[in-house]
Amino acid sequence: MPRRSERFRTPSTTSTSTPPSKAERVPRREPPVEGQDPAAELASRLRLPVRDLALLRLALTHSSYLHEHPEVAGEPNERLEYLGDAVVSLIVSEALYARHPEDDEGLLSARRAVIVSTHGLARLGSRLGLGAALLLGEGEASRSSRTRPSLLASAFEALVGALYLDLGFAAVRAWFHGLAAPELEQDLPVGLLKSPKSLLQEHTQRSTGGRPVYRLVDATGPDHDRIFQVEVEVGGRVLGEGRGPSRRVAETAAALVAIEALRAGR
Repeated sequence: MPRRSERFRTPSTTSTSTPPSKAERVPRREPPVEGQDPAAELASRLRLPVRDLALLRLALTHSSYLHEHPEVAGEPNERLEYLGDAVVSLIVSEALYARHPEDDEGLLSARRAVIVSTHGLARLGSRLGLGAALLLGEGEASRSSRTRPSLLASAFEALVGALYLDLGFAAVRAWFHGLAAPELEQDLPVGLLKSPKSLLQEHTQRSTGGRPVYRLVDATGPDHDRIFQVEVEVGGRVLGEGRGPSRRVAETAAALVAIEALRAGR
């Protein structure tokens, strides 16, 4: 999964239908919020009967906020992100399984990967205005992180995890189907379901029998905000260069540039 789908192992339907009780959750204090409570504001846009605003606020709390506010006793949204990743994957897998009865496992996985990719989930988060509601440290907020796909995708998964614990699987599934209807209902041709790296590898294997070679050129920035620069070589020639917040994203960007170069006959 693609990063997000591969971690998931589908649980039984009985294990997802009943979320843990509130008594089983770890006690936490709500972080202070100046002015309008972003959790309450977001809850009004979700059009869901949200009951636990503290849990929703936890889903919005980035680790950078807690680092800059040591007086706040609490945890970042990473555990909810882990849970939400599984819930999103199950909802999408179930919907695609029902919609595409002729697709084999490989095609279903490819369709799911498009929706639950970093950019796919970031698009859903942007649709909710999620970036504006996040609790970020000042340093993180100054780097335009509210629109960064990786952060938006992680926050969206945390949001889904919180809604699952608060409202249960059935309510979250119905809400997600409405939010992601364009993505769930699209019928992309098989060729468009493959990643740029897969398409580039297929081309090189057909033309030369070889494989693309990806080379890390540079990595800059602090550990929590690294930017990777990668080039891809095909047949002894560098055909593409890409940048991104992870080596995998940079390789994908480089592969896309290389494919465009090959199509243009360069």
